[in-house]
Amino acid sequence: MRSSSSGPSHFSTGRLIVNMQVKPRALLSVFDKSGIDVLAHFLVSQGFEILSTGGTAKLLRNSGIDVVDVSEVTGHPECFEGRVKTLHPAIHAPLLARYHLAQDVQTLEQLSYLPIHLVVVNLYDFVQATKSETIDEKGLLEMIDIGGPTLIRASAKNHQHVLTLTSPNQYSSAIEHIQKCGIYDIPIETRRNYALEAFQHTADYDIQIANTLHQRWVGLPEDFDDANEQAQFFPRYHFHSSHHFEQLRYGENAHQSAALYLRSGPHEKALLTGALVEGGKAMSYNNYADADACLRLSRSLATYSWSDTPHSCVIVKHNNPCGAALGKTQLEAYQSALASDPESAFGSIICFNQPLEYSTAEALTPLFIEVLMAPGWDSDAKSLLMKKSNRRLLTLDCENEIIPPLGRKTIHKPIDGGWLVQTEEPPTFSSEYHCVVTNEEISTSEKESMIFGSLVCEQVKSNAIILVQGLATVGIGPGQTSRVEAVRIAARRAGERAKNSILVSDAFFPFKDGIEQAGDVGVKLVIQPGGSIRDQEVIDEARHRGISMVFTNRRLFRH
Repeated sequence: MRSSSSGPSHFSTGRLIVNMQVKPRALLSVFDKSGIDVLAHFLVSQGFEILSTGGTAKLLRNSGIDVVDVSEVTGHPECFEGRVKTLHPAIHAPLLARYHLAQDVQTLEQLSYLPIHLVVVNLYDFVQATKSETIDEKGLLEMIDIGGPTLIRASAKNHQHVLTLTSPNQYSSAIEHIQKCGIYDIPIETRRNYALEAFQHTADYDIQIANTLHQRWVGLPEDFDDANEQAQFFPRYHFHSSHHFEQLRYGENAHQSAALYLRSGPHEKALLTGALVEGGKAMSYNNYADADACLRLSRSLATYSWSDTPHSCVIVKHNNPCGAALGKTQLEAYQSALASDPESAFGSIICFNQPLEYSTAEALTPLFIEVLMAPGWDSDAKSLLMKKSNRRLLTLDCENEIIPPLGRKTIHKPIDGGWLVQTEEPPTFSSEYHCVVTNEEISTSEKESMIFGSLVCEQVKSNAIILVQGLATVGIGPGQTSRVEAVRIAARRAGERAKNSILVSDAFFPFKDGIEQAGDVGVKLVIQPGGSIRDQEVIDEARHRGISMVFTNRRLFRH
């Protein structure tokens, strides 16, 4: 008999089991019964005795497999409508016994408990239950598995001696290992892999329960409008769970590795990660990051009801919009967005809020595009676009084939040693917050331009300046450490179109130099949060230059 405190390189209890003259035993108790009969038939062919419970035992018997009910092993009937089945020393002692220690084997013999070598358990589908519109709280609580996680954790803890399977996806590989090595001599590395998956499975399950019950019993910050109210509803613990979906070609740079993970649990439908990807190479880390920024702005623009301009187009490069526009036609929206910065649009990500039309596809043909997103495609338009082999098309799964508006969310940003968590939503527009601080009247069309520009500005990295003509950007100055420099960049990109444009700033002007620059290129209206100790100096400069100015009292920083 081998003995090792750190775990043997192979399962070390073969002689003990032979001396005890028992069959290897497997405990099968699953909610998802996919493939369990195939696995059970294989185990029987390998000489296993099968223990089982409830519906699993019934299914196996109907498949012609001899099954020993767990209640026969425990000497105790299932009770409370199946709430208590496996929670008994006759089950958990064999799962936790250290078979490389003689005293543990001796204790099992004294108790007349036989070893269990394989546990196959998956849990009640709590996440699926949360998606039901009819399930009440009582029904939801009944979908919290107790015995299953206990079996999984106990057997995974004792993985040196007990193999743990938690998903039908593992059955084929487990069959291969047992065929090759037998149950006793499966390598410790393999056992650890299964055990690790088991612990990850129960951890994810507990996170879904904790997050769902917090949402139902307490509420989430995004459920409340007032910032002070929101602050009361941040949970005590920040839980985040996701599962590996795809290994990406590389990270932000070629020397970095990266992967895509999808959120676990009940969430609103994910448009980006749920999109159908066609054409070109597989999506990269940067493609996903830029596509996310592009889609976010598209959805932000959908939060406002625009008059006579149902189409939107957003162009993003390196996580910043380089052009955005609304139009009466899709082609008009695209041409206006492209005109904002045609140079930066090379190698960009573009998103349309409605299915792509053939006339738009024709206009897009000359441009090199990394990713093109839309809720659908005219069949001829799609054929035309797919002629370029390196172009990726993402079909967004949107109801009614229109991109839905962006709502308030709680977002999470990792930092060294922790997470920053905050609520985020598109900017709102109300006379409660907005005030004209110069003497000029603001027209209806100017108000709509201000709203459009603010929605775009909120999605641009700070410091940010946006120049707008009508419902299209003409110049964007993103991500500057100096606000006056952001004005210069936006004005340079706008060129002659800066004249009579509307300037949107994501934060206050600390000095009048930004207004001087705006006045020099012909800006007619400035919208900014206000709040600087030099506000009056800034207002006076605007009045001196005949520039209207609106304070929003709402900063739009994005870092």
